[in-house]
Amino acid sequence: MNRFLPVVLILFTLTACAQEAPKDDVSNSDQLIEDLRILSSDEMQGRLVGTEGNAKARAYLVERFEEMGVPAFRDNYEHPFSIERRNGQMVDGINVIGMIEGETDSVIVVGAHYDHLGVSEGLIYNGADDNASGTAGLLAIAGYFMKTKPNHTLVFAAYDAEEGGLNGARAFVRDSVFLQKVVLKVNMDMISQNTANELYVAGTYHYPWLKPILEEIETGDVQLLFGHDSPDLGYNDWTMASDHGPFHAKGIPFVYFGVEDHEHYHESTDEFETIPQEFYKKSVQTILNAVIALDQSL
Repeated sequence: MNRFLPVVLILFTLTACAQEAPKDDVSNSDQLIEDLRILSSDEMQGRLVGTEGNAKARAYLVERFEEMGVPAFRDNYEHPFSIERRNGQMVDGINVIGMIEGETDSVIVVGAHYDHLGVSEGLIYNGADDNASGTAGLLAIAGYFMKTKPNHTLVFAAYDAEEGGLNGARAFVRDSVFLQKVVLKVNMDMISQNTANELYVAGTYHYPWLKPILEEIETGDVQLLFGHDSPDLGYNDWTMASDHGPFHAKGIPFVYFGVEDHEHYHESTDEFETIPQEFYKKSVQTILNAVIALDQSL
């Protein structure tokens, strides 16, 4: 996550269907934890955009989509774009995008960024929470909907180059030819690192009719909290914090799931070994329940 960068948000309508979701769709998944472990391993070298480690992470995502049978978006999983660094150097980024067709052609975009900070002064910044957690959650949710056909067409987007300017999401929005069909953006960024079982959902300040719907979602032991979306909060206003921003700028509703900053945020200690796995699995289950509710309700 990049909570230092300005971008904008919106939210969307849901209804109280998620509590009907099957139990333990992902919360008992060994694959979820394995995806998190691999994406945050030293082999990926911190997944900085434009690096070999980032390319390895991207290849892993493509491989997992293929294993699950998730179709490529427009015949190609990879969506390339270029960005200019502060020193003027041009760097190529690549989003990874899959799509599951629904009963209708209206679209819900479910996304998470897969890049992180790379290597600095000999330390690998593996970014387990930020944001291997959201990326592995993205794979788990895609796997569920491969077995349960959605009502809406679901686009699963793993964005590159979020760190440093939300560049992958910006490119996705800029290059999309179907934005008029997108009814909702669901974003996951830092969803695993919390010892109090607290997961935030931002956006109900902007769209208050969403709150009673989200309050009905089955969350188990997870405390689904509302906030971090009021303009008077300054740095703690997440309305401009992650990949939902470029969608909001185009008037597309969003909901954003994440935990608060913690001692491992943007540190080399953000490792797989520091993640509370039981909370993480329940967090992904909660988000899946929300996506199910949204898909059934919009």
